[in-house]
Amino acid sequence: MKEVRTRFAPSPTGFMHLGGLRTALYNYLYAKKNGGKFILRIEDTDQERFVEGATEVIYDTLRGCGIAWDEGPDIGGPVGPYIQSERKKIYLPYAQQLVEKGAAYYCFCTKEELDERRAACEAKGEVFKYDKHCLHLSREEVQAKLDAGVPYVIRLNAPTTGESTYDDVVFGHLTFPNDTLDDMVLIKQDGMPTYNFANVIDDHLMGITHVMRGMEYLSSTPKYNLLYNAFGWEIPQYVHLTTVMRDAQHKLSKRHGDAYYSDFIEKGYLKEALINYLALVGWNPGDEREFFTMDELIQAFDINRLNNAPGIFDMDKLTWFNGEYIRKLPFDEYLKMVTPWFDKALGGKHFDYKRLAELMQGRTEVFNRVPDMVRFLAEMPEYDLDLYNNKKMKTNPEVALEALEMVQPVLEGITDWQESTIHDTVMAAIAASGKKNGAVLWPLRIALSGLASTPGGAFEIAYLLGRDETLARVQKAIEKLRANA
Repeated sequence: MKEVRTRFAPSPTGFMHLGGLRTALYNYLYAKKNGGKFILRIEDTDQERFVEGATEVIYDTLRGCGIAWDEGPDIGGPVGPYIQSERKKIYLPYAQQLVEKGAAYYCFCTKEELDERRAACEAKGEVFKYDKHCLHLSREEVQAKLDAGVPYVIRLNAPTTGESTYDDVVFGHLTFPNDTLDDMVLIKQDGMPTYNFANVIDDHLMGITHVMRGMEYLSSTPKYNLLYNAFGWEIPQYVHLTTVMRDAQHKLSKRHGDAYYSDFIEKGYLKEALINYLALVGWNPGDEREFFTMDELIQAFDINRLNNAPGIFDMDKLTWFNGEYIRKLPFDEYLKMVTPWFDKALGGKHFDYKRLAELMQGRTEVFNRVPDMVRFLAEMPEYDLDLYNNKKMKTNPEVALEALEMVQPVLEGITDWQESTIHDTVMAAIAASGKKNGAVLWPLRIALSGLASTPGGAFEIAYLLGRDETLARVQKAIEKLRANA
């Protein structure tokens, strides 16, 4: 049986888009599931869009996500080089072969001529398609222009009648009328191949058996097949993937901060959670499982379970996934990861980060939300006295004032400021006073935090704040309540 060989062929134009990352993941999973090879190829033929450092971003992103390639630019392989610009000399001879066969031709039309014809076409309300003007040049005319150094491109000679068909794993049997195909450029004036031409040559030379890519290439594929057939090469199996969408109408976008892998890492999403969730956007395992390690994804992955409807990237679902992953982190790892986020909110003030992390791990869904959840420790927020109203605890500002005036001297009497000591001393005082626990602890928590929801309760907050800050906040709360009485 032929070895399965898949490839991920990104252009180094910036950050890694989530759609691209999912394409890489599916190619990797399929190759590994079938004992094959996953190839990384950098497609940099469009030098105008090249971004310095973008190739390293691709390497770092894939490696960070646990997607390891078997052959690629940095590790080599039997069919390199794996960067298209380094393969430049390969493509022109293949294009010239097609010219000899009549499957392609030299085109000497200038940009100005093409722009003029395009404008005339659009004026008639028609879609511009190259009119095969240079196809009709004689061999002698072509040679004369080449000898004279007239700039040229090489174009595909696409059929204008009949239909082209092919089979896709996701979309089934597809048919395209040939009069919609254009004579795409294969070799540009600078001698570089176009993306479309290099793609076909490289996929063949690299032995790619399965071409798994975005569905935007569905309509281009008949042109690729014309090239395969002209060369007499075997056509790979096509697997076109639906678009990753923010919702039913909108794609992921840079403006909304949800398009790039780096956006999510910067926000504090775990790469393991992101990869796990991304795998499920457009594919399902056929059972109720949702949580997968990379090895489990490899075992479960089946291209026949890819969806032909757009994959909706649900931010709420990703956030839930991430929270589940964070809760499962070893505590020491969580503490290491959360510490910079604590620093961001607490400004270097000394707090017991270990205890704070113990309180926060079960409440953390995304790390960038941590600063807002702990900022009250560094600086008491402004709050409304309505926070003291709590039907369940049977409290209001009057009850709160009485409770705080009762608990203030109790707190002042504690010298060993440990959480257990604070707890035992205050609980004993509440029992002696005959008050309900909630009627004292709710007002105390509001007085110390100014928030209805906090990591930990009154005792944990008091311990984290320290004795002096706790007493100062209780005093201010009493003064605020008295002023309102």
